[in-house]
Amino acid sequence: MDTTQRADQQRSADRRRRELLEAADRVVLRDGPGASMNAIAAEAGITKPILYRHFGDKGGLYAALAKRHTDALLDSLRAALDAPADRRERVESTLDTYLAAIEARPQVYRFLMHPAEGGSQNDQGFDTGRHSIPVLRRMGEELAQVIEERLDLGPDSHQLARVWGHGIVGMMHAAGDWWLGERPCSRADLVRSLADLLWGRLAAAGDRMGGPGF
Repeated sequence: MDTTQRADQQRSADRRRRELLEAADRVVLRDGPGASMNAIAAEAGITKPILYRHFGDKGGLYAALAKRHTDALLDSLRAALDAPADRRERVESTLDTYLAAIEARPQVYRFLMHPAEGGSQNDQGFDTGRHSIPVLRRMGEELAQVIEERLDLGPDSHQLARVWGHGIVGMMHAAGDWWLGERPCSRADLVRSLADLLWGRLAAAGDRMGGPGF
């Protein structure tokens, strides 16, 4: 097989994988954490063995969907951090971007972060509880990198940036999960309250010399 044929086969496989992920997304939007491999295969018009051939198992499909949605969310968060605004406005905008994302697609959020309830004996929903931690860890590391690149936190900058990154992501996740379930206040009120909690130390930190600024 020559290089052109291999490239064509790879493009075809990539396209098919995207189509299957889009079918999975449609099921997740409908069923949330109760989405099953049976339902996804039916939505895609294929059999379950074909789905397993592309993703290995439920964990493989979950990881592919998690990467798809986490990539999109991180792109939105980076855009909020890069917006031409003062630091307080960017902090509030970043918090609001996260909360707006989980509010707009709550079933996707629940699929990524909450284990399924029920499900048939032969094809239960995804066991998302044991897979969600890597999603939060990735977001924490990404935010830590942004903080370290932009803020001068002194001699322990690397360690402190990681503490802040994972701490902020943990706060956003816990507060957002509670808010999405109970809706005790408006999104704007929650954003302001969380920004107030973060603001003291963020306001005091200087920009890193030569960095893009925060």
